[in-house]
Amino acid sequence: MAPSTMFGAAFGMRLRVLRRHFLRRRRRWRSRRRGGPARKGEEEEDEGREPVLLVSGMGGSVLHARRRSNPKFDLRVWVRIVLADLEFKKYLWSLYNVDTGCVEPLDDDVEIVVPEDDHGLFAIDILDPSWFVELLNLSMVYHFHDMIDMLVDCGYEKGTTLFGYGYDFRQSNRIDKAMAGLRAKLETAYKASGGKRVNIISHSMGGLLVRCFLSMNHDIFSKYVNKWICIACPFQGAPGCINDSLLTGLQFVYGFESFFFVSRWAMHQLLVECPSIYEMLPNPYFKWKEKPIIQVWRKNPEKDGLVELVQYEAADCVSLFEEALKNNELWL
Repeated sequence: MAPSTMFGAAFGMRLRVLRRHFLRRRRRWRSRRRGGPARKGEEEEDEGREPVLLVSGMGGSVLHARRRSNPKFDLRVWVRIVLADLEFKKYLWSLYNVDTGCVEPLDDDVEIVVPEDDHGLFAIDILDPSWFVELLNLSMVYHFHDMIDMLVDCGYEKGTTLFGYGYDFRQSNRIDKAMAGLRAKLETAYKASGGKRVNIISHSMGGLLVRCFLSMNHDIFSKYVNKWICIACPFQGAPGCINDSLLTGLQFVYGFESFFFVSRWAMHQLLVECPSIYEMLPNPYFKWKEKPIIQVWRKNPEKDGLVELVQYEAADCVSLFEEALKNNELWL
């Protein structure tokens, strides 16, 4: 088959996918705005429905860069497919401030914010909501998208029984801003639903943030939260992912698509400054069924540079990271 024919077939398929997606949304829109009183069963079901709050994990929130000197400047820097590496380095690379406990942009004029559109759901839905991504159906940036669609199809209503909470995942899970934001979102969901307690669904590192909130604001948690569902939460750490991230970086996308995304090295320069990453190191006091270890091939200077496989346990890995990162520098 000729390349032009293959491209035409692929393009047509994408258009059909988008058309079905559009028609499904239009039917849903029409059904919600249909005249006449609701059926008694539907009315009772809506009144009894408890609100749901979705909390994203590491890398699971859209981040925008804004300039204090220019109120009109608003640029999505995470996630983006086009010019991903360039804008990522320019706006998201940061340094940890030991006095404030926060990571701060290299440019003092830049502020990183999470958009609050669509009751917080926009920031955790499709992480790159550009037409380019929808056209090509790049599902690797579809975060809570399918779950949001499913809940809406089941009758949950955005802003009344369905909310999202995105946050700056570079920061510590314990900072005041993240705690205050989660409290405000819980209060909003509680009031909007008529005083019903909230069911939280958290993914990955989002579970650590919720756990921090629970430990630091137990009375508020008990007042507003009904149930809390965790999906793949690293309560005892995420040894494989985090150890690898601190040594070599992190890659979200593989294959052909990786050429359009943030490089592993650029991500590494961000992660080594993020306190949230260190908060997911393995718990050395947990009774692991199999203790997490790091195996590294290293040259032994005492054996004429002979390469040996060296093993580090969880309690010893910090010294390895310190040695590996002591000469790390940012080149802008």
